[in-house]
This record gives sequence, C-alpha cells and structure tokens, in this order.
Amino acid sequence: MEHTPPRRDHNDKEAVSTATASATPTDDGTFINASGHREQLDRNFGITIAIYNGGPPGVIYEFIAVSIFYWLIGASIAELASSMPTAAGVRAVYHWATITGGKYGRMAGFFAGWWNFLGWLLALASVCQIVGAQTVSMYAAFHPEFVAQQWHVFVSFLAITWISYATVLLANRLLPMCESLGGFFTITGVFISIVVCAAMPTANGKPHASNSFVWKDWVNSTGYSSNGFVFLLGMLNGAFAVGTPDITTHLAEEIPNPSVNIPKAILAQFVIGFSTTFFYIITIFYGITDLDTVLEESTRYFPLAAIYRQATGSAGGTLGLLILSFLPLFIACIGLYLTASRTFWTLARDNATPFSDFFSQVSPRYRNPANAILLCAVFSTLLGCIYVGSKTAFSAFVGSFVVLTTLSYLTAILPHLLHKRATITPGWFWMRGATGFIVNGISVAYIIVFIIIFCFPFSLPTNPALMNYNALITGGLTIFVAAFWVYRRKEYVGPRQVTLAENEMLAKDAI
Repeated sequence: MEHTPPRRDHNDKEAVSTATASATPTDDGTFINASGHREQLDRNFGITIAIYNGGPPGVIYEFIAVSIFYWLIGASIAELASSMPTAAGVRAVYHWATITGGKYGRMAGFFAGWWNFLGWLLALASVCQIVGAQTVSMYAAFHPEFVAQQWHVFVSFLAITWISYATVLLANRLLPMCESLGGFFTITGVFISIVVCAAMPTANGKPHASNSFVWKDWVNSTGYSSNGFVFLLGMLNGAFAVGTPDITTHLAEEIPNPSVNIPKAILAQFVIGFSTTFFYIITIFYGITDLDTVLEESTRYFPLAAIYRQATGSAGGTLGLLILSFLPLFIACIGLYLTASRTFWTLARDNATPFSDFFSQVSPRYRNPANAILLCAVFSTLLGCIYVGSKTAFSAFVGSFVVLTTLSYLTAILPHLLHKRATITPGWFWMRGATGFIVNGISVAYIIVFIIIFCFPFSLPTNPALMNYNALITGGLTIFVAAFWVYRRKEYVGPRQVTLAENEMLAKDAI
C-alpha cells in the first residue's frame, strides 16, 4: 500500500500535531508513523530522527538539556585532565581510570581503554558514511531524477575512508595544520550557513517557518505514550551534536602547561560548540517551508540537503552549503583516524591487544603507528560492507558510539567519586568541597540512567528493522573485552602515575 503524506502549512497550528500517536502497520508489514510517513528511515541519529522526538522544539530543548549534563561531565573530565594531563594524550581516559580505580585500576583502565577505542572506531565509520552520503547528495542537487542507492554511498564511503587513511599515514607533519583548518572551516562554515539560511528565504520572497513551528509545536511521532520519556530518548540526538568531552585532552603533549590549558580548552570547546550549534539549528528550522519533503528526503541519505534547498531556493546554494559542511567533516574523518589508531597503539604498547608486538610498532619510515592505522582502515571498510548489506546492521554498530565512549568516562569518574576524590593530586582546576561531589555525582547518575534509556527502541511498535541494538552491540563488545581481559590480564601492563611536574616537563619537550 502506497501512502502519500499530506503537506503541512507551518502557520497552521493544527497542521503540526502535538498529540501522542503510535505507528500503525500497513498491509506490507511496514509502519506509518504519526506524521503520516512510511517508516523508511533506518533509525540511526540525525536531523530527521531528532524531529521525530518532539519536532523542532524537541530538537532545541533536548539539545539544551543534554548540553547541561555534558557540561558537568566535561567539568569532571577537566578536573582529571588538570591533575593528570598525561603525556600520551590519546590514552587520557585509559590513564585516568587506571589511577582512580585504586586496587581495581588495572581492570578499570583496561575496560576504559577498549570502550574508548571501540567508540572512536565506530565514530570513524559513522562519519565516513555521513560524508559519503553528503557527496552523493551534492551530485543529486543538480540531478533531480537521480535516485541514490546504498552502493553509491558505499563507493563514496570507501573513497573517504582510504583518502583519510593515506593522509594520516603519509602526511604526518601536515596533521597539525589539518586540525587548524578543521577549526577554521567549522566556525566559518557555521557562520556563513547561518547568514545564508536566515537571509535567503526573504531574498527569494518565501516566508520563514512560524515561531510556533520552531519553538512550541511538539510532535511525538515515536509511538511512546509519555512525552517526557520521548524527550529523554531524544536527548541522544543532542548527545551526538555535543561531541566528546575528552577530545581536547588528546592535545596534552602538544601544548604548554597542559594542567592549566586543557581545562580551558574543554571550556572553550563547550562554549563554542553550544553557541554555534544552538544558533545553527534555530536558523535551519526557520528555513524549512515543507517538513514532509525533509522527512521524505531520508530516502536520499542526507536530509540536510532538502533543508538547504528549501532555505536557498537553488541547487547552487544547496551545493555551496553542503561544501561548507563537507570540508570540516572530511577533516573530522582524518582526526578520527588519528585518535582511533593512536588509542589502539597505546593499548598495544601496554600489551592490551591481540598481536601487541605488531600493533605497538612505530614505522621508521612514516614515524607513526602504521600498523594500527591500517587496522582502523580495514575495520572501517568492513563496517562499510555491512552498510551495503544492511543499513540496520550498520546503524546498530555505529549507533553504539555514544554508549561506549560514555561508558569509558564512567569508568574514570565513578571510582574517583567512590574513593571520595582522594586518589589523585589536585591540579590547577579542582572543584573544591561539596561542588566536586555534586558535579561528579550528577555526571555519574546521568551516564548510568541514560545508557539504559539509549538502549530502548526508537519507536513503537517495533520490528527487527527498527529495533535499537545498542544493548546487543555494547554487550557483545564488552563480553569480548572481558574475555580478553581474562586471557591477557597477567601480561597486561597498565599506565603508571605521572606527576604534575613530569607532565609539565614532557609537555615542554613536545613543543
């Protein structure tokens, strides 16, 4: 049964339902959700999925809420980073969990390191797929008759994956410049996108979306009866936008006085990230004139292209904005390769991986862990092959990124709290008195509660194609890590405590 969704006028309050509704099955076994659409979208994380969890107001308020909790997690991590700005920045969470874990530190560090690595590896595959879909959308912007297929995205995925691999392997000395360019393209691209999306509808004689559509009209298209639970479930989409609080700690060996500057960098990361994302999502929502078309664009793999097309009114404008987001995302792929490979190499140096002798090697020719970099490229490619066969299976893997990385933070923060914050020497940034206990306690509670919530199905009723497999993937990977811990625990060598004085000296040597 084919279903043609009705068009909605954003100025008509009745057009955007605030009622709770459930998905209903069709004759062929697929589902029609409350917005009137056949469930064609594989439930990963993106702008369309976020819209299902409350509409534009849900996206905005869920992002604000999750940002507040991640600020607290960021403060907890900044405190650890200030106390232990480990010289090997990619091993930060791994190092902290080992130290704060006390007598269980070796095991805590082992799990934290593996969870962190697996999270980064899945993030790498996810971003490569996003960039691949984005390139296909660039072509589609000028070819309306073109119908994207999964193999189109896969071919682009492979190109992005192996170009990023070659860059990390062969252009070691250019990587710091790539990081700087990534920051420049991100800030510049967001600013230009905001200006264009805000100005072009008026220039083209088209109305912006109504204030009610952006700020008030709640849309629950998930099938859950509780709007409160839908709000909590939708916070996972905001978590993807917030990013990873530990990312700036990976620069510990590249900056002077890391005990002071890393907490400042974490603060800057959250202030800039929140401000740019907040104004960006508001602007693009005001640029939407036909929400149904945006949701239907899920079949073209990159719905943001539909929003840009509505905001600019032209294929050229759409392509320009897509390029602005493509550049920092491509550089992000390079950064993810760098982080994932260095993290695995660090684990291999401590005999925490299979074939540690092989993966702990540094190539004398390329002056980097070439074997670990190749491993990440191979696994990313294998995940891409899964995407060709089943987008549901691919989404199941990459969707576990947030859960795995957040678990690694929990492994460092929870022991710190349980040991009454007494196992480490305070650094430049230290939350004194009750403040530290409150911030750490809320961070731990949030992580535990939301790891459970993030494993619930995305919508009801569910089926194998729409099921949330976070629990299965995270649990399966954790069982693998636990089994390998039992096998390797006697030979495993964890990181040692590094004093602030040693960290300062190592940081100076790295400049």
